[in-house]
Amino acid sequence: MDTASALALRSCLSRFVTGVAVVTFDGPRGRSGLTVNSFTSISLDPPLVLVSVARGARSHDELPGRAFCVNVLGAEQEAIARSFAGRPAGEHAWLDHPVAPRLAGSLAWLACQPWREYDGGDHTLFIGLVADFGHRDGDALGYANSRFTVFAEPAYGHEFLL
Repeated sequence: MDTASALALRSCLSRFVTGVAVVTFDGPRGRSGLTVNSFTSISLDPPLVLVSVARGARSHDELPGRAFCVNVLGAEQEAIARSFAGRPAGEHAWLDHPVAPRLAGSLAWLACQPWREYDGGDHTLFIGLVADFGHRDGDALGYANSRFTVFAEPAYGHEFLL
């Protein structure tokens, strides 16, 4: 694909609104992480999630075969997203976990054992088997049109639909 077409495709894809997460793990240089907006649940039985990581990401080569934690960020955590995307902004509050380190204050977190990895072109698709998880109430950090945004916590959840 030529450069102009690739940029046009990227612009088109940016219209899809996503959440923002930081994938954290213990690597050869200690605790590490990277910001992703390509995260999805795959299965409840077994409990599987997928993160797509660009091969050019600075921590990409440290993640294969390692347990990881997906930290879904709250609206107030934009600085954390930017920091793990390559714009360091100070220290982060880490929490120890038997599977993988996680970030304090995340809106939701899923500690995962490595399950499968797949070639995804210029990305690698990492599938994790969820070993533990948790969440809190609050607004979510989102990403659309190449900008951060906020998803307000709804007044009613799925229980309202039943």
